[in-house]
Amino acid sequence: MSKLLTTLFIAAGLGFTGAATAQMASPTTTPASKVAYDGAVKNADAQYKTDKDSCSSLAGNTKDICVEEAKAKLKSAKADAEASYKNTPKAREDARIAHAEGAYNVAKEKCDDLAGNPKDVCVKEAKAGLVKALANAKVDRVSADAGNDSTMKQADARKEASEDKRDADYKVAIEKCDALAGAAKDACVHSAKSRFGKS
Repeated sequence: MSKLLTTLFIAAGLGFTGAATAQMASPTTTPASKVAYDGAVKNADAQYKTDKDSCSSLAGNTKDICVEEAKAKLKSAKADAEASYKNTPKAREDARIAHAEGAYNVAKEKCDDLAGNPKDVCVKEAKAGLVKALANAKVDRVSADAGNDSTMKQADARKEASEDKRDADYKVAIEKCDALAGAAKDACVHSAKSRFGKS
């Protein structure tokens, strides 16, 4: 399951990564015009309607996943348009957040195909992926924000992001232990606590 979620987050992030990297590396990029922004938003709305209509022939969780994917695509496209139009570190961070939240919502919907502990682990892994993506977006925004008194804020942001990521990974590890019982579960929990520095 972990490989499935990893693949999902990579696939969801690939489309945005190139644009985000280019914009982060070159914050002096010329912003999009208002006309270009309005056109991108209009196109996103039209694509959403098409994508959502294509879900109508599906049923059950497959349909739910399809609808979530359409919503995620819409939200990401609009956030990308706004990031391009505003051309600020905060707008680029917001776009990355939109992509991360969309990927999380889709991944969480896919977990509904599972039951019991595998479903719980799936949800925790999806949440961990979201926490990591949000933390990375914040660090990049703080690093790119020209108005910062720089080094100290960047170090603080990196430290906070690192702690958030460790906590998310710890929650996944503990959830995996719930599939075990007795001494095996105790050993699993002890190992997770040792690995992530929890007492």
